[in-house]
Amino acid sequence: MPLRRTELLNIQSITGIATVGILTIGTTQTAGGVGIASTTYIRGVVMHNTGIGTATSSLYIYPSETSSPVTGFAITSYRIARVDLASNETFFFETNYPMVLTSQDKLVVEVGQPSISVGGIGIGSAVNYLVLGDTDI
Repeated sequence: MPLRRTELLNIQSITGIATVGILTIGTTQTAGGVGIASTTYIRGVVMHNTGIGTATSSLYIYPSETSSPVTGFAITSYRIARVDLASNETFFFETNYPMVLTSQDKLVVEVGQPSISVGGIGIGSAVNYLVLGDTDI
């Protein structure tokens, strides 16, 4: 299949303390109605805290063989990034080589309470995520 340079997802905004699967390969419709993503190459993720306080933002890659649902608390053994974001702060997670996701792999994001030393409670948080990369459709 040809590589499709398209927007993988529209901006995903996660509010409050939450764990959400935002992209499931083979299930999730790509932005603009281009089609359902098959093999996907994630080059980076932009995270921006639009909330009023500091929040912790985490990224996870759940492999297809994971039977765990993406609800409640994420599984730390699948975490690939974690950062405390102050209000109005932006963080770019980028890799030198794209992360390759195939059938039923999941990109999961989490917004949570930061450590006590950083301050903030996470509850008034709203973090926007923009996933950068390409896909085979």
